[in-house]
Formats: sequence, C-alpha cells, structure tokens
Amino acid sequence: MLLTVIWGSCIIVGKCDLHNSVAMDKQDTKGFSLKGSGVSTDLWTKYAARIMVFSVIPFIIVQLPQILNSTSGRHLAVLISLIVSLILLIAYCIYQVVQPWIQRRRLAYVEDKHVFFGFLRHIRTHPLGRLLTDDGKLDKDFAEKLFTTLDENGDGYLNAAELKALVVGMQFEEIDLNEDGAVDRIMKDFDSSNDCLLELPEFLDGISKWVSRARSSASGIKNFGTGKFLDDAHHQTTQEHAQLKSGDQTDEVTEGVGNPKLTTLKAVLLLVLGTIIAGAFADPLVDAVDNFSDATGIPTFFISFIALPLATNSSEAVSAIIFASRKKQRTASLTFSELYGAVTMNNLLCLSVFLAIVYIRGLTWDFSSEVLVILIVCFVMGTFASFRTTFPLWTFSLALLLYPFSLALVYVLDYIFGWS
Repeated sequence: MLLTVIWGSCIIVGKCDLHNSVAMDKQDTKGFSLKGSGVSTDLWTKYAARIMVFSVIPFIIVQLPQILNSTSGRHLAVLISLIVSLILLIAYCIYQVVQPWIQRRRLAYVEDKHVFFGFLRHIRTHPLGRLLTDDGKLDKDFAEKLFTTLDENGDGYLNAAELKALVVGMQFEEIDLNEDGAVDRIMKDFDSSNDCLLELPEFLDGISKWVSRARSSASGIKNFGTGKFLDDAHHQTTQEHAQLKSGDQTDEVTEGVGNPKLTTLKAVLLLVLGTIIAGAFADPLVDAVDNFSDATGIPTFFISFIALPLATNSSEAVSAIIFASRKKQRTASLTFSELYGAVTMNNLLCLSVFLAIVYIRGLTWDFSSEVLVILIVCFVMGTFASFRTTFPLWTFSLALLLYPFSLALVYVLDYIFGWS
C-alpha cells in the first residue's frame, strides 16, 4: 500500500514542471504531461530507498527452507531471521541518530570537490598558457609561470592575499562559499608545511594532486587538453551539492530538539511500547477479522489485503499527500523518505514481533505468496528509487499497477494454486 497507491498518489499531487530533469518548486503549468512534469528528491532519499531494499533480507532468510523445498530447518530459519531482523533494526536506529553527522561530512566533501574543480576550471582559462597537456598531465611550465605572476613581492612564497587574487572571479555562490573560504580550502590542501605560505614545490604538488583527482573522475576521456571534462565535473558537483543541501535538515533538527537525551529516551520507549502493543493485539486482531468476515459475509481476503492496509496506513497516507501537495523538492524528499522509512520499519520491527510469536509458540511459517509480493514490490520500487532523484509523472502508473498485480498474485497463489 505504501509503495504503490500512496507512492503513486504523491507523484500526482506533488508534480511540478521539469526543467533539465529537475522539478521546479511551485511551478505546475504543464498539466498532466507524463514527461514534462514530475517530482524531484534529494540524494538522501535515494539512500533511504536502498536501505529499504536491504530490509527485506530477513524475509529471504525465513523463506529459504520453502525455496529449497526442505521440511527440516524451518524453525531454525525463523530464529535466524528473527536475529537478523533485530540486528538490522538496531543498525537502522543507529543510522538515524548519526545521519546528520554523515550528511554534514558528505556536504563538506562535495564542497571540497566543487572548489578544486572550480579552481582548475578557472586557471585553465588563464592567458599564460594551457593548464593540461593532451594526456591530461599538469603543464609544469604553465604552473611555474602562474606562481611567479602571483608572487607579487617576489619572496618565493604565496600568502593568502596573493592566492586570493587568483580565485577572484570564481563562481562559489552555488555552494554559499566566499573567496576567503575558497582560499582557506586551497591553502589547507596545498600547504604541507602548515606555515600558511605556499612554496613553489607545494604549489606544483597541490595542483598536480588536484589534476590527478580530476582525471580519475573523468573515465573514458581521450583528449584531456581541452579541459571540457572539468566543466562537466564542475556542473555535476554543483547539482550534487544542491541535492544534498536541499536535504540538509540539521538546522531544523537542532532547533526542534530541546533535550536530545530526553527525546532519545522517549523514542526508545515508544518503540518498546509499540512492540508490546503489536505483540499483545496480534491474535485479537486476527480473531476480529475472522468474526467480522463471518458476520458480514465479506471474504477475509478483502478485509486482510484491502481494508486493513487502508486503515493501518491512513495516517501515513494523509501526511504524505499533504506534504507532497506543497510542491517543493524539500517536502517531496521528506514525503518519500517517510514512506521508505515506514516500509523499512514494517520490514524490521513488525516482522521481528511476528517472527518472535511464530518461534516462541512453535507455529509454522507458511506465507510464501505474501513474502513473494513483499519482495517484488520492495525490489521493484526500491531499485527504481535507488538510482534516480527525479520521477516524471508517468512513474505513478508503475506504482499504481503494482497494487492490483500484488492482490491478484496473492489470490491466485493462495486460492488457486494452494500455496497457503
């Protein structure tokens, strides 16, 4: 339900005009253009989708005896799957705690890449000559002339003020970095002696190192002399920074958390309480479904696979659609991250409770068709969302079609082929 009906609905209500494969915030003038409108998310949403794909590992483990057509080892498979799901749950919770730190580190790394690509791109256009030879190596004669030109007082060193004269005119507005900040990053990378002065060998070594990094990022380029790969790499890092920055919620998190320890304790207690509630009401819920089916004559299949998912996911559906309707990349990222996170928790926390009941009470694991549907939907949607950040409007049809396909598959496998 989360990855099909709700996911597809969020694409429809959150669509904006696409420009250069990126959705423009608050612009929705192209109507229901299947390729001209859509939704864009940040890079962290891609990572959330990948984590969701890995969260199905316990389902595969518990299903191995059935896959191998073995009657022995089923109880052991349940236990192993339970342990793996608990480990993955703990790891996922830890990841949620340290994610802001990871996000800041990744953002700083991309900013460094942006600076060195911008620096090489800038000095490439210097009138003294060519920065690179045809095989992509640094032209040392050019670099030595550049050093001499920048060394205004002729003392054989470049200080911060002289280095700043080189970076004047470089475009750093895209990453909210000024010229002083760029000089600090260059000095930090070039100044091996840590004396805040650059000698000629340090200047040459620093540029050579940056040129090597730039070459390694440009696979398949035969003629490096033109330097076009620097323009492409600079443009790519600018886009990557924008995507990371749009998902940077560290300021919001800091402002919203008054007492981090108290908030963490509250979150842990809510997880424990939710686990207890899920375990305590599992049996009564099944009995209620059976009794309701008998009293109304409605098939249990309809109640279990259509009515209950709508009821249990209603809060996620409402909040996701409201967020998506704001038609901004930031809110779209939050929306889809929330959906992927909810599926991950279903695959880990809820499955852990279910597996614990099955193992403790010695029940038989006989849910092959349901597991198959979960694997198909999570793999298809998770893989699809793991390698792109922009979803044209046509992608909603893929998600919506998976829902009736899933229902039909479970029905056919259980009631016609007798899997369950």
